[in-house]
Amino acid sequence: MGRSFRSPVTVTLLPSTVKRAKEFATAVICTVDYRDSNQSVKAKIQDDHFISKLGEEAVKVVFKSRGASVVGPDYTIYKGKNKSWNADLVVNDLDVAVKTQKKSAADKYGLSWTFQHSEVRMDPILKNPEAWVCFVEVNDADAKYRCIVFPPVKIKMLPFREPRLKHLKGKKKVVYAGDLSAGSAFLTAAFRLA
Repeated sequence: MGRSFRSPVTVTLLPSTVKRAKEFATAVICTVDYRDSNQSVKAKIQDDHFISKLGEEAVKVVFKSRGASVVGPDYTIYKGKNKSWNADLVVNDLDVAVKTQKKSAADKYGLSWTFQHSEVRMDPILKNPEAWVCFVEVNDADAKYRCIVFPPVKIKMLPFREPRLKHLKGKKKVVYAGDLSAGSAFLTAAFRLA
C-alpha cells in the first residue's frame, strides 16, 4: 500500500516540535564555524539551524502521513570535525536531504534553496546525482511556522544556478522554485512510498 508524493503539501508542526527545534538551534550554535561561507553572525546561524530543523520535521510529517517509515531528524550535537554528513532523513530505507528557506527570505530574494559549493566545502549530496532532496518553505511570520513541503526530486533533475547575491557567487549553487514549477522535475521523480 503506497501513495506517491507529487504536489506540494502544507504542514502545521506541533508546538513541541517547534520547541525542540529551537532548543537544538540554541545548543548547536557554539559548535559550528561557517566563516568559509561568509556566515559569522551567530544569530543568523542559529536561525538557519532552527528553520532547517523545522523543514526536516515537516518532511517527516508528510512522509509518515503517507505510511512511510522515517528515521530522523537527528538532534545529536556534534563537535567540530565530528559533524555528521548523513542524510537528513531516511525514508523507506532511502536517504533524503532536506533544504529549507524561510518565507521572509523568499519574499525578499525569491523562493530558492542553496547548496554549499566552494573549494573549501561542498554539500556532499552534490556528488551523488541519484540522491533525493525535498524542498521546504517555512512561514517564519506565522507563530505556528506552517510549512510547504515540495515533493522529492533527484539531484540530477535540478536546474542549478548562480546565487543572485554577489557575495555568495562561487560559494553556493541555487535552485529557484520558479525553475522547478516550469520544468517536469517533480513529475519525473518516481519516489514511491511503499
